[in-house]
Amino acid sequence: MSFGVAVIGAGPMGEDRARRIEQEIKGAHLAVVSDIDADRAAQCVGVTGSATARYVKDPEAAIADAAVDAVIIAAPDRFHVPLTLAALRTGKPVLCEKPLAPTAAECLEVLDLEASLSGTANRARVTLGFMRRFDPGCVELRQTVTSDEFGPALMLHCVHRNVDAYPGGSEHTINASAVHEFDFVPWLLGSGIKSVPWHGGRSSTRTARQDPQFVLLETEDGVLTTLELFVSAKYGYEVRCELVCEEGTRELHTAAPTTVRHDRALGTRLPPDATLKYAEAYRGELRAWVSSLETGRDPSEFGLATAWDGYLTAAVSDAVLESMRAGDGHRVSIASVPIPGLYGLPQGTSAAVA
Repeated sequence: MSFGVAVIGAGPMGEDRARRIEQEIKGAHLAVVSDIDADRAAQCVGVTGSATARYVKDPEAAIADAAVDAVIIAAPDRFHVPLTLAALRTGKPVLCEKPLAPTAAECLEVLDLEASLSGTANRARVTLGFMRRFDPGCVELRQTVTSDEFGPALMLHCVHRNVDAYPGGSEHTINASAVHEFDFVPWLLGSGIKSVPWHGGRSSTRTARQDPQFVLLETEDGVLTTLELFVSAKYGYEVRCELVCEEGTRELHTAAPTTVRHDRALGTRLPPDATLKYAEAYRGELRAWVSSLETGRDPSEFGLATAWDGYLTAAVSDAVLESMRAGDGHRVSIASVPIPGLYGLPQGTSAAVA
């Protein structure tokens, strides 16, 4: 059986997802593309080479289409919750790009509906697009932590830089970009985030938002993580992480596959965005998602993030934004609450709620 997939949103991320589903992922094919821009949707279908995929303008009609078995939501962030709810109401599994919602309160509507639909199967139907869990370098860092190869983890140093910021203000950097680290750090350490101070200093003249920003994350195990966010860095897309342990360190490899010698210079080229840097991670994530569809098992069993993980990251975002709005760099503590049984223990034993 091949699962028919609807891709909602034909921008760069939607196009990348559609192409991979059609060309690289066994057991699935592109059935429908939905976007308000018909020309962009046609371009998306053309890139995939699909001879059968159709354009449906209305996203809810695309989700309900009889040829669609599962849904990928790559529409703008403000549509993530309503489209995820629409997919759940049809009984179709959904992979939603991050963030699930800008705030934890908005995520609760998805959690409540998903729980009410779980029935006797008692499994999650929503997957969140936190693809770093499938990046080989990130996986190796996690193995370093779980194996205790270099002794216990003491500190993380993270850098997240984009060429240009997406539309939005300073808060968008937190709830649309930093959420990757808000998921990655607890996943890596196996420990939830318990406090977050935010800092901002001199800002780039290339953007109206505060850029760069600095966040200090403290996890329940006492490890400190420094996070620099610079989303209008211009020179290239770059994500770094150095794991500092008692007996050694391990750092993500950020260099390109090749070294360039040209015009009296030696160096490497950086990708323009995440779709190139994380190509293998996106591929692995989609393969795991389709495996969960084929088996009818919970996404978390295949290493995938769930709506609960989306809720956790939104709760951390809430706390960071509280610190940002205060403007004095004070630490905001995050309370722990029990994880609903539907979601198992994807990031630890407690949830972060500001």
